[in-house]
Amino acid sequence: MKKFFGIPTLWSFNGGFIDTVGFLGLQGLFTAHVTGNFVTLAATLVFGTHGVAAKLLALPEFVLIVALARIGGTMMRRRGLPALRILFVVKVFFLLAFFILAVTLGPFPDSDAPAALLTGFAAISGMAIQNAVHRVHFPAIPPTTLMTGNTTQAVLDAVDLIWGTDPDNVAATRARFGRIMRGILSFAIGCAAGAVLYYWIGFWCLAVPVTVGASTALLRHEP
Repeated sequence: MKKFFGIPTLWSFNGGFIDTVGFLGLQGLFTAHVTGNFVTLAATLVFGTHGVAAKLLALPEFVLIVALARIGGTMMRRRGLPALRILFVVKVFFLLAFFILAVTLGPFPDSDAPAALLTGFAAISGMAIQNAVHRVHFPAIPPTTLMTGNTTQAVLDAVDLIWGTDPDNVAATRARFGRIMRGILSFAIGCAAGAVLYYWIGFWCLAVPVTVGASTALLRHEP
């Protein structure tokens, strides 16, 4: 049971949930990963729709927060502070800010409006910290916000397990396949839950990822 409710699974759920709600509520802005914003920026420029500023700013915002998380975490560890726990709390703070700003200032027909940019920045900051913490502290677990690589690896592992692989690698391959599949399933559930709840109650649904994020801060920080 711990495997299904550990930090990687909960992070994947939040990644799918927040990315979906951000995309729906902020006019096509991806808050959890960079790749999608390049694609939607190109589409926005072609069709002349809203969101150019939001998508242009998303990358430097993401980069800045990842850099600050790295620098802050290093400085806290040098001073003997619980860097990982503090970064978890900071991430939850940004998710809570995303929730409060979205409910208070939304809806956002123009994602380039100052209120929408501020709200999107809060979401991007939270997910940037999640990505930074994942890379630094949990490098062995699969990505929790981007499923392309996970899907590729899952297919490769499935083929190896079905058609045969080196007997010495079977256990490791099976374990990796299980971890990846849990992440993909959790991300998909997060996407579906985010879409349905946003349709029903709008930005109030963001209380869910705030709660999930707070629960990860209380767990033992092990993958």
